[in-house]
Amino acid sequence: MVDLVGWVDDKLRRAFARASLPVEGVRSVPATRPEFGDFQCNAAMALGKAAKRNPRDLAAAVAETLRADPDFASVEVAGPGFLNLRLADGFVAGLAREQAASPTLGIVQTGGAPVLLDFGGANVAKPLHVGHLRSLVIGESLSRIFQAQGLETVSDVHFGDWGLQMGMLIGAIRRAHPGRAPGTVGEVIGIDEMQRLYPEAAAACKADPGRMAEARALTAALQGGDAEARADWAALRATSFADQKGDFDRLGAHFDLYLGESDVQATVDRLVPDLMARGVAERDDGAVVIAVAEPSDTKQIPPLMLEKSDGAATYGTTDLATIADRPDNAESRHCGRYVYVVDERQSLHFTQVFRAARRAGLAPGVAFTHVGFGTVNGLDGKPYKTREGGVARLRDLLDEAVAKARERVDASDPDVDAEELAQQVGLAAVKWADLSTGRLGGYVFNLERMMSFEGNTGPYVQYACVRIGAIAARAKAAGAEASAIALGHPAERALAMACLGLPNAVEAAAAGAAPNEIAGFAFAVAQSFSRFYTECPVLAAGEDERAARLALCELAFAVLSRALWMLGIAVPRRM
Repeated sequence: MVDLVGWVDDKLRRAFARASLPVEGVRSVPATRPEFGDFQCNAAMALGKAAKRNPRDLAAAVAETLRADPDFASVEVAGPGFLNLRLADGFVAGLAREQAASPTLGIVQTGGAPVLLDFGGANVAKPLHVGHLRSLVIGESLSRIFQAQGLETVSDVHFGDWGLQMGMLIGAIRRAHPGRAPGTVGEVIGIDEMQRLYPEAAAACKADPGRMAEARALTAALQGGDAEARADWAALRATSFADQKGDFDRLGAHFDLYLGESDVQATVDRLVPDLMARGVAERDDGAVVIAVAEPSDTKQIPPLMLEKSDGAATYGTTDLATIADRPDNAESRHCGRYVYVVDERQSLHFTQVFRAARRAGLAPGVAFTHVGFGTVNGLDGKPYKTREGGVARLRDLLDEAVAKARERVDASDPDVDAEELAQQVGLAAVKWADLSTGRLGGYVFNLERMMSFEGNTGPYVQYACVRIGAIAARAKAAGAEASAIALGHPAERALAMACLGLPNAVEAAAAGAAPNEIAGFAFAVAQSFSRFYTECPVLAAGEDERAARLALCELAFAVLSRALWMLGIAVPRRM
């Protein structure tokens, strides 16, 4: 299938070359208004200025060549030298028929090595909070976008399940439940009590040297293989995992690997001495560090600390050890790119880790990418908090969205599972608000706006899919069948052109790790369908026109549902 933007750009470059003009920088952009056509090009203006020639004359020479091409309905020179291009209806209809027949809907299958995505970042003994939302929905969406391009993906949740905090918490639990048998944590304590005990234990250890000594001793026992400490730790991990997996599943966040910091401790023990022996790491004021600054740096990049002066490892140590382990892991050994979907505030950390990995020769040939993102904010524009001012649990936030959806959806249809529909619409609203926003910017969590069935929202795009599905169902009941896409009405043509943007939207989303490109595309298609629905009767049309419009509806449903799948959003049967 033709890459429409690439096709237009190629035609433009050929026409510029035929007019003896440079082709560097010649490209098209979608027309800003329908009356300007489908695409615009302003390259003649830049070339005219450089050559000290009238840009309208240059544009006219290019237009003369393009007008001879039957795939263009019109080529106009406007203003000081703009080229306005409108494709022929027959050409657009042909492309739409090709897209409808394509198993991938025209999405280019890029090929290449599998991609590993590291996202989630949950800590043991704590429920997921609102800060995990963006990592989960962006990471899952990127995984699906890469899969849509034909790439295999491997996803890893990367648990925080090791270190001094485990000793603190085990000690606190033993104090709170002194008669408990080792390894029975999950039987006597739940995630809520863990969440309460952990900050209390951390505060006690900070205030009381005796409590800190106890926590360090328990941590040492755990890391040394003490049976009772290991049993308590394993029960803590299992209880946390069971609670967090419920939230993962509810959001549709899929993981192939459930590895944690604990899984690389043996590697840490080998890695640090090896890096020191090879001169990659060195002692600095008692700590072990890797220098990662480069001559081209415009700001100071501190060394990556692998070991504190007291001998404790750091997050950098476990992240580097994880990179060292992945080429030997059966699931990830073939991955050629590691993508870390983590808060943008960790960008310096990942710059240090990636540079240290390259210096150490770890995972040779692998490309490292940090996909950062901004915060989820409240109506006050500050990071989202509970009414009491604490960090909001993710589950509570999702429950609030689903409760709001219950107020909006129609529960009177006996063929509709009202609770399932409320879940689908509520989660769509949350995911759309997150993924339709450029990831580096934060966004305001405003349920009233997010839940609207009008405007740029998840429920609005879901409703467009449901409307198309209803048309198809009524057509089937009436024995009406689709034929081939044909374009006569402007709204038909606009809908076909919107659908043809899917391959370019996927390419842009994958290249920029930007799911908002998919959301923007889907919203444009939904808007085009709304106009088509208003202006072009389907079932009431004549037989030939009805069959062609049914085919266009099938294409619109296919591209919309594929786009929503890439965003992790369900398509309800009815709304």
